Amino acid sequence: MIQRIQSVFLLLLALAMLSLLALPLWHKIDPLTNQELTLTAFGYVSKGVNLPANGGPVWLIGSLAAASAVLAIYEIFQFRHRLRQLLLGTVNLLLITATLGAEFLFYTKGEQLLNIKLEGEIMIAFYLPTLALVLNLLANRFIRRDEQLVRSADRLR
Repeated sequence: MIQRIQSVFLLLLALAMLSLLALPLWHKIDPLTNQELTLTAFGYVSKGVNLPANGGPVWLIGSLAAASAVLAIYEIFQFRHRLRQLLLGTVNLLLITATLGAEFLFYTKGEQLLNIKLEGEIMIAFYLPTLALVLNLLANRFIRRDEQLVRSADRLR
């Protein structure tokens, strides 16, 4: 059923990953040269900074986050197939971990693009995949608990 607690966790996971797409992840300002650099889910936004062509495919963060959100929404509607839900939860765990890895990769590249002595400011959206990871683990726990309950009821019949 859709009103189960794991569905709420999966919906919150999808909202966290979708909000990651709209919010900035990291921001750095060099006060001496008035240069600014912001990392979003789809690229670097710069003001007064010449970005090198080999900045990397930053859009990877956005595509992984969007795929994770879509998978979480699809997982909600697989409530009749709990084992499939667990498998999709495992795949989603890998997607969220890849999103975290891509964030750290492009965060460190961004730190090197602008005055290395200054440290950039990490925004709240940077931590949203960590929240999504916890929500995914909670959803998988409750899905597993439902599966065990159904199996124990089948044994009693």
